[in-house]
Amino acid sequence: MLKKILIANRGEIAVRVIRTAKEMGIATVAVYSDLDRNALHVRLADEAFALGGQTATESYLNTSAIIDAIKRSGADSVHPGYGFFSENADFAKTITDMGVVFIGPPPSAIIEMGDKVSSRKAALRGGAPIVPGTTEFLKSADEILEFGNQNGWPVAIKAAFGGGGRGMKVVRDAKSVQEAMESAQRESKAFFGRDEIYVEKYLSWPRHIEIQLVGDTHGNVVWISSRDCSAQRRHQKLIEEAPAPALPDGVEEEIGAAAVKAAKAVGYFNAGTVEFIYQDEKFFFLEMNTRLQVEHPVSELITGIDLVEWQIRVASGEKLPMTQKQVTASRRGHAIEVRINAENPTAGKFLPSPGTITKLVTSDGFGVRFDGGYESGDTVSQYYDNLIGKLIVWGKDRSTAIARMIRALEETKIEGLHTTIPADLAILRHPDFAATKHSTKWVEETLDLSQIASVTGETATNADGLVEKSTVVEVNGKRFDVKVWVPPVLINPAASGAASAPKTRSSGRSSNQSAVAASGSVVAPMQGTVVKLLVTEGQQVAQGDAVVVLEAMKMENQIQAERTGVVTKINCKTGDTVGAGDVLLVIE
Repeated sequence: MLKKILIANRGEIAVRVIRTAKEMGIATVAVYSDLDRNALHVRLADEAFALGGQTATESYLNTSAIIDAIKRSGADSVHPGYGFFSENADFAKTITDMGVVFIGPPPSAIIEMGDKVSSRKAALRGGAPIVPGTTEFLKSADEILEFGNQNGWPVAIKAAFGGGGRGMKVVRDAKSVQEAMESAQRESKAFFGRDEIYVEKYLSWPRHIEIQLVGDTHGNVVWISSRDCSAQRRHQKLIEEAPAPALPDGVEEEIGAAAVKAAKAVGYFNAGTVEFIYQDEKFFFLEMNTRLQVEHPVSELITGIDLVEWQIRVASGEKLPMTQKQVTASRRGHAIEVRINAENPTAGKFLPSPGTITKLVTSDGFGVRFDGGYESGDTVSQYYDNLIGKLIVWGKDRSTAIARMIRALEETKIEGLHTTIPADLAILRHPDFAATKHSTKWVEETLDLSQIASVTGETATNADGLVEKSTVVEVNGKRFDVKVWVPPVLINPAASGAASAPKTRSSGRSSNQSAVAASGSVVAPMQGTVVKLLVTEGQQVAQGDAVVVLEAMKMENQIQAERTGVVTKINCKTGDTVGAGDVLLVIE
């Protein structure tokens, strides 16, 4: 059995691995960037080593710094979590050549399955149908144009060495190809350290069905459960559930068998997920993620299997603890996971919302679990993924699980920044979700989030300048929660005028930002880095035109003009770090 594990990751997944390792009596080593010096995963680990730097490239993707930490700590193994080095075959080979165990698949499987292009070829060898697309890396925009013209628009440009929707861009017409390709490459490079891409047909109304599997080094592979991850925005998952509901009899078993065949075709072992697109009672191989997935807890809750423990045991050379028959017999009930991200879902925009968590109170109760990477007082940085934590529930059936999740989300309180909780509740309460009529496009194309207004726990100001105040009153011995609108001076007696009034927000935008936008200025809606200017001074723009591309939390966001006019001043350049409310340019 392994003795000391270094977790080459951060946040929620690092915490998750540390907890299981401790239960198994294994020492844990954390690594951290300058910004994560006092992060939760650092506080929980037995030892911690500095990587230096702030951005992912400077820290968690710094190979030499990670290797130095492995040597200094004496760790005999490395768990990569997900993202960062989890699907990097060069990293896996480097540490195994050092005599350090990589808690993941063999480098050869990462190369073949981690590369989405070669994984499509492997799926074909295993007998699984694939979505129409290229089986070689793209070299130019012309190849995308040719594919789109032959197969029809829209098409999807994807990161060949990525996952989780990062580096994926949907192209709806020929004129958008060049810009979409460049954006996909930038995102892929920032998140995965590589920028190879490929293209495939974008299906009209698919569900995202995936299979969690685990293999050992003795040739055994079992599939743990199916999952449905169709509730997505920006091609990234919001809500996942296990098992995948509303599949015709026998289809789940067919997909599970296809996933096992694909894994065996590349000699796969350890945990992995094979993803499929399901439409019109047909399924197509999408890709294989050669790592533990964010949504793995739902498979754990319906089987009682600790997948991280299985990963560690497989890496230690042990056989799988259960056969396929035993795994199948262990499944019971239904589980749902909600990813709680630091994003502002107001009006369905899902803008990144980095900042300090001033309050974090999670739900509890029967069948409720929270996997988090932060506590009250911790800061969610613009430089990393925006996942705060995952709320997971189990129920005896799907309707029970949905009701339990709604209750648990209502009890969860996170203040200081925006979260996706309002959108999550809208999804769970919608009859389409209850009837499993949603698809991967449903959230963005059908679900009406126009009335969603996220708050951060700060006071909100109305058009009359009054501040919303919550309080508790008793009437004839009965308790009531009430909201009243009062002058700011009653909230902060020291305030004297608007300049010293409390910071306010309304519908996710500060009143100051609203005033600036109305004047013709384009402001940054969040802290981030300017990756591209789309206009020049003197250029005519129309309301709604994209003018700046701003990256925050590894996502590219197009900032739009809120009025028609001429760009008279640009206050930023490519590479600049800007804060929320900063004036990026002026339109008159």
